[in-house]
Amino acid sequence: MLRPLTYVMAALVALPLWAAELRVPAASGGLDLAIAGATPGDVLVLEAGRHAGPVYIDRPLTLTGPQEAIIDGLGQGTVVTIAAPDVTVKGITVTGSGLNSQDLDAGIKILKKADRALVEGNHVLGNLHGIDVHGGLNAVVRANTIEGTQNPRMNDRGNGIYVWNSPGTVVENNSVRWGRDGIFSNTSRDGTYRNNLFRDLRFAVHYMYTNNSEVSGNVSIGNHLGFAIMFSNRVVLKNNLSLSDGSHGVMLNFANNADVSGNLVRGGADRCTFIYNAHKNIIYDNRFEGCTIGIHFTAGSERNVLTGNAFIGNRTQVKYVGTRDIEWSFEGRGNYWSDHPGFDLGGDGIADSPFRPNDLMDHILWSQPAASLLIGAPAVQLIRWAQSSFPATLPGGVVDSAPLMAGPIITVPPEYIAMEAEAAAKRNERQLDDFDINDLSSH
Repeated sequence: MLRPLTYVMAALVALPLWAAELRVPAASGGLDLAIAGATPGDVLVLEAGRHAGPVYIDRPLTLTGPQEAIIDGLGQGTVVTIAAPDVTVKGITVTGSGLNSQDLDAGIKILKKADRALVEGNHVLGNLHGIDVHGGLNAVVRANTIEGTQNPRMNDRGNGIYVWNSPGTVVENNSVRWGRDGIFSNTSRDGTYRNNLFRDLRFAVHYMYTNNSEVSGNVSIGNHLGFAIMFSNRVVLKNNLSLSDGSHGVMLNFANNADVSGNLVRGGADRCTFIYNAHKNIIYDNRFEGCTIGIHFTAGSERNVLTGNAFIGNRTQVKYVGTRDIEWSFEGRGNYWSDHPGFDLGGDGIADSPFRPNDLMDHILWSQPAASLLIGAPAVQLIRWAQSSFPATLPGGVVDSAPLMAGPIITVPPEYIAMEAEAAAKRNERQLDDFDINDLSSH
C-alpha cells in the first residue's frame, strides 16, 4: 500500500517546488517582462495574439501556448534564443527573423551550454534559418512545421534545421519546406535524424563532418538532391525515400564506413546514387529505379560492398570507368538488374550466369557523348556482340557474379504518392542557375 505513495513523493521531490504556470498576454513587452520575472522551472503560457521579439531565454523555462500565439521577431536577428539548459519551446508560432546570413539569424537558436533543449510542435515560418542547434548538447527538435523563405536564389536562403557542433541531437517527425537544406549538419556527431518530411529544397539532408550518426525513415520529395553524406564517417543511412528528386537521390562524397540500406530512390533523378571517393561502405537492399544513371561509381572508391540492391529501369544502370574488374556480389549474393536476361535453373534465386552492366561502348559514350549518334549503327552492335561472345575483350568494370532474380520491394505510403506526382509535374519549372553539387563552399 505504501509503494504508490512513495512514487508520488519521489515525483514531487524531482520537480521544483517553486515552479508556477504563468499566463502571458499579447501585450507590448509582456513576454520580456514575464521571462525576467520567472523562476527556473516556470511554465509561461502565451495567449493568442502577436508577442514582440526578439526573445532571450536565460533560465530553465517552458514557453508554450496555442498555434495562434505568435512570437514575431520584426525582422531583427534571431526571434527566440535559448541560452540556458532544460528549456522547452512548444506549440507556438515563431516568425520574422532577420535575414543576415553571417549572423545566422533564425527562428529559434539553441546556444552552447543550453543543453537538453526541447523544441516541439511549433510552426516556424518565414525565417532565414528555421531552428539552429548551435552548440547545445542532446537537443530534441520534434514535430515542428518549418517553412523557410522562397528567395529566388536558393543558396541565399537558410536551412530548415541547422545543427552545428551539437552532439546527441535528435531531429524527428518534422516537416520542412522551402529554404535551402532541410537539415544541414556540420561538425557534429552522435545525432539521430529520423522520420522527417522534406520538400522543395536544395538538399533534404546535407552532412558535412558529421560522424557516428543515423539518418533513417526520412522522405525527400521534389528536392534537387535527397541525401548528401559528405566528409563523414560511420553514418547509418537507412529506410529513406527519395521521390522525384532532381539531381541525386543518395550521394556518398568522401564518406567512409557507412551503412546504406533499405533506401528507395525513384522518379527520374540524374543519378539514383553517386559514390565519389568513398571507402569501406556497405550498400545493400536498396532500390534504385527510373533514373538516368542508376549508380555512378568513381574517383577511386575502394573496399565497398554492394549486395541485395535492385537496379530497375535506369537508362544506364552503372557508370564506372576503370581499368580493372570490381566485384559487386558478397558471400554469393549479388544484385537484381532489370536488364539482365538471366535464368535460374537451380531455383535458388541466383541467376545462372554473371552480369556485366557496362561494356566498351558504354565507356566510349561516357567519355565521348557525341558518339551517341552512332548507338544504332551496325558496327556498334557488332562490337557489343563480340564482347558478349568473347569476354576477354571487355575492359575493366563492374561484374556481378551472383545476380539476383528478384530485388527488394520498398513501398511508398499513400500520403506521399500525390506529393511525388506533384513534384514530377513541376520538374521542368525548377530553377538551377545557382545550384551546383560540387560547390562545397556554399552551405
